Amino acid sequence: MQLIFDGHNDVLLRLLNNMQGGSDPVAEFRDGTDQGHIDGPRARAGGLAGGLCAIYISSGHFELRQPGEDGHYATPLEAPLERQPSLDIALAMAAIAYRLDRAGAWTLCRTTSDIRAAIEKGKFAAVLHMEGCEAIDKDLVALETFYAAGLRSLGPVWSRNNIFGHGVPFAYPMGPDTGPGLTEAGFELIRACNRLGILVDLSHITEKGFWDVAKTSDQPLIASHSNAHALTPVARNLTDKQMEAIRDSRGLVGLNYATTMLRADGQESADTPLSDMVRHVDHMVERMGIDCVALGSDFDGATIPADIRDAAGNQKLVAALAAAGYGTEDLAKICRDNWLRVLGQAWHEA
Repeated sequence: MQLIFDGHNDVLLRLLNNMQGGSDPVAEFRDGTDQGHIDGPRARAGGLAGGLCAIYISSGHFELRQPGEDGHYATPLEAPLERQPSLDIALAMAAIAYRLDRAGAWTLCRTTSDIRAAIEKGKFAAVLHMEGCEAIDKDLVALETFYAAGLRSLGPVWSRNNIFGHGVPFAYPMGPDTGPGLTEAGFELIRACNRLGILVDLSHITEKGFWDVAKTSDQPLIASHSNAHALTPVARNLTDKQMEAIRDSRGLVGLNYATTMLRADGQESADTPLSDMVRHVDHMVERMGIDCVALGSDFDGATIPADIRDAAGNQKLVAALAAAGYGTEDLAKICRDNWLRVLGQAWHEA
C-alpha cells in the first residue's frame, strides 16, 4: 500500500456543520461515519496518512449553475464575506482541530518531522490550511495568531473576492484569466507568508493573481487541488504556461478528484472513470515532471468519482496509476514525497 499525504480536504467544514447539528466531531472522526469522505477508519483503509485540512468559510448553500443545452455553465462568484463572522467560524474550525489532537484522533503537525512521526505512529497527520483569507485582517494581526496556533498553509482567495485578491468562478468552458489579481494587501500577505514560513496555495486564484504571486513569492509555486486546463477547460484548472512556471520553481500541483475538473465535458457526475484521473496525471507529468505532481483530493468538498467513493478508495487510484506504468518510486513521489519536499521548503526547513 502506498501511504498518501493529500494536499486538500474540507473535513473540518463537515465536522463543524455536523457539530452544530449535535454530532461529536471527535467521535465522528475517530469512530467513523457514513457521511462525507474522510474519517479515521476510512483513512486507514485507503492509506490516507494525512493532509492539509482546510479552514474554509462557506458562503452558504453553494451550487454549480446548471449547464445549458450545450453543456456550458458559468456560476457567478459568491459575494464577499464579512470579516468578524468569518473569524468566528475559522476559530471554531481550529478548535475542532485541537479537540481531535487532544483526543488522539489525529495529530496536528507544524513541521515535516511532525508529519513523518505521526505517520510512523499510524496517526492521521493533519496540517492546518486556510482556504480563502476572509478571517484575516488587512494588518495581518490574525495571521500571526493563526500561525502561532499551527496554520502552515493558506490560499489567499477561494472562488470569490476578498481584500487580498480575486478568485475564479466555477465555469465551463472558461480560462483562468477572469479578473484582477492581488490587491496591495494581497502582496503584503504573500510577503508575510514568506517571512513566517506559511505555504501559499494558488488554487482558486485568477491567472493574474497567479503571476502576481509568482513574481513576489520566494517559495515553490503550489496549486494544491487543481488539474489541467488543456484537458478540462474549467476556470479552476491550470494552463500549460502556469504549469511550466510551477515546474521552473520546483513546486507542485495536486490532482483534484472533483469530477467537474476531471471530465472533458466539465460536468458534475460521479460516473467518471479512473482513466480521467490518470490522463490528468499523465499530462501534468509531461508538462512538469514527476517531481511536481501530487494529490489534492478535495475530499468532503466535491463530487468525486464513484470508483473512489471516499478515502477508503484511494488505493484504486494508486492501482490505476501503476497499471498506466508508474513505478514504485514514481508513486511514492506522487502520493507523499513531493508534498513533503515542498512543505519543507515553504516552512524554511531546507
